[in-house]
Amino acid sequence: MILALFVVLLVLFVVFPLLGMALWALFTTIVVGLVLGALGRLVVPGRQRISLLVTALAGIIGAIVGGFIGDHVFGVGWLPTLLLEIGVSALLVAAMSTPRGAGKLSGLG
Repeated sequence: MILALFVVLLVLFVVFPLLGMALWALFTTIVVGLVLGALGRLVVPGRQRISLLVTALAGIIGAIVGGFIGDHVFGVGWLPTLLLEIGVSALLVAAMSTPRGAGKLSGLG
C-alpha cells in the first residue's frame, strides 16, 4: 500500500512536471524557430522558393545552432545570440532556396 502511494506521488510530482517541461521546451523551440525562420527569410534578398515547413525547419535548426554558438562557444549575451540565430537561419534559408547546380561555376566542369 505504501509502495503504491510512493509510486503515485513520484509520478505526480516528478514525472508529470518533467514531461510538462519537455513539452513546453519543444513548443517554445518550434515557435522561436517559426519566428527566426521568417526573420531569416526576410534577411535573404529575392524570392525564396521553399515551403513554410522548410522555412520553419531552417528556423528551428538556426535557433538551436545559433543559440549553441552564442551561449556555449562565445558566451555572449542574449542580443548577439539572437543575431547569430537569425544569421544561421538566414544562411539555411538561402542554402535551401538556391536551385541545384546554381553554386557551380559555369564553364568549369
